[in-house]
Amino acid sequence: MIISASYRTDIPAFYGRWFLNRLRAGWCAVPNPYGGRPSVVPLAGPLVDGYVFWTRNLGPFREALEAVGGLGLPFVVQMTITGYPRALETSVTDAARAVAQLRGVRARWGKRAAVWRYDPILFTGLTEAAWHRANFARLAAELEGAVDEVVVSVAQVYAKTRRNTDAAAAAAGFSWRDPPVEERAALVADLADLAAERGMRLTLCTQPELLAALPADAPVGAARCIDAERLSALAGQPVAAKTKGNRPGCLCAESRDIGVYNSCPHGCVYCYAVRHRDRARATHRAHDPAANSLAGELAVGKRAGILT
Repeated sequence: MIISASYRTDIPAFYGRWFLNRLRAGWCAVPNPYGGRPSVVPLAGPLVDGYVFWTRNLGPFREALEAVGGLGLPFVVQMTITGYPRALETSVTDAARAVAQLRGVRARWGKRAAVWRYDPILFTGLTEAAWHRANFARLAAELEGAVDEVVVSVAQVYAKTRRNTDAAAAAAGFSWRDPPVEERAALVADLADLAAERGMRLTLCTQPELLAALPADAPVGAARCIDAERLSALAGQPVAAKTKGNRPGCLCAESRDIGVYNSCPHGCVYCYAVRHRDRARATHRAHDPAANSLAGELAVGKRAGILT
């Protein structure tokens, strides 16, 4: 089993103490985001093959990474570094600091343990295509040698994304748009060339219609963010996991995510995992690192320690 921690919230940045407590316990409870009873997910032992950590700030999580590594479990850090203006990302770690953290992963755990994410790509009056090309080129130069893959996506406009981005645009005085597929494809192709110049392969996260619109010779592949092959290389032995994406076009290996929605206080206006920023901040403030789940203590009874 591969544990995802977490595409629903930034566990390394905000919930590292809770994760360490649950790692020592050997399991955690995870509420069902669609209702129903919670799950119990093992975090160590023979059922666990490895981890994928998703974050924008790895600084508070160093002890946890050492603990996971000490158990002999392979892990991959999927780290988002965009360098966007504060109007779009109000509370994320400075890009230079994030670059240093990702280079630290490469130095300590090897290049295969680190993946750079430049996503989502948002077209605004502050971040038009030319801005992205220059910004991406700068970050790619700073990360050369630290990663072998960069994952990108173009922002998908969900109802909650539109509401939050509209509110931020009105408050900060910028405009934003959802460009046609041809414009998105042209930018992604250019970013792929820039990545290749720095020894990185650019992959596109779960956007098959955009992948199909790219030139045939564009050095772009489909992303596998939960990547059993990468974990196998780190483990030195096969990690068996079937492909089981969470939406059409997703090529991720099957995993269990241990996060909860509406709990990340980073304040990114485009975030699909946060419906209301005030609620996310309140959830973080009320968080109990001693609880068995990120959502607080959940009743699991005799199921504790058993995969359900």
